[in-house]
Amino acid sequence: MKNKILTIISAIVIITILFLARTIYSEHNLKKAISACVLGKKQTHSIEEAKQICADKFKK
Repeated sequence: MKNKILTIISAIVIITILFLARTIYSEHNLKKAISACVLGKKQTHSIEEAKQICADKFKK
């Protein structure tokens, strides 16, 4: 009985940690992807315009 409770608590803790890590790092990955896209789109007239284009492209 004690083993089952420990297993269930461990599973809940691991799921919570994975959910938080995904939430925290997904924003970081999106920022990195947009930055790389902006560097690739130097032909636009402004950086803000390139950021907007890239943000729209990656948030779909």
